[in-house]
Amino acid sequence: MRSKYQGSMKVNRAQLQALHREFEVICTKDSETIDEYFASTLVAANKMTAQGEKLAQTTIVKKVLRYMTINFNYVVCSIEESNDVTTLSIDELKISPLVHEQIMKINQEKEEEQALKIENYGGGSNNNKAKGRGGYRGRGREDSVEIRFNVTNVTRYDTTKVNF
Repeated sequence: MRSKYQGSMKVNRAQLQALHREFEVICTKDSETIDEYFASTLVAANKMTAQGEKLAQTTIVKKVLRYMTINFNYVVCSIEESNDVTTLSIDELKISPLVHEQIMKINQEKEEEQALKIENYGGGSNNNKAKGRGGYRGRGREDSVEIRFNVTNVTRYDTTKVNF
C-alpha cells in the first residue's frame, strides 16, 4: 500500500511541476486581450490548486503584473505604487488594465477612421480631383514644410586652398 501511495505522489509532483512551468510561461501576447490573459492565468492556477498546490492570490497578482506587455508598463507601475500588491485581489487588479485596453481600442479606432478620411480626401484615383479655389495647385501654405537650419555652430572650410 505504501509503495503504491508513493508512486502516485511522484506522479502528482511531476504533474504539479509541469503545471508550475505552464503557469510561469503564460504571458500576454500582442493580439491577446486582458480578459484572455487573466483567464489563461487563472485556468493554470486552478489546475495547480486541483493537484493540491496551495497558491496564494498574491502569487497570481505578482505573476500577472510581471508578464504584462510593454503597452501596460505605466499601468503596472501605477498599480504597484498606488496599491499594496500583497492585499490586492485579482478582480481589483483587472480593472486598470481593462480600462487602459478600452482607451487604446478607442484611440486606435479614431486613428483608423482618420486615416480613411485622409485617404478618401487625398484621392487615390484621378476622378477625385480637388474642386474649389486653386485645385491641387495652391500656394502651398498648408502642405509646405519649412526647414530651418541653425548655422551658428557650423565650421566653414576654405576649399580654395588644398594642402597635400
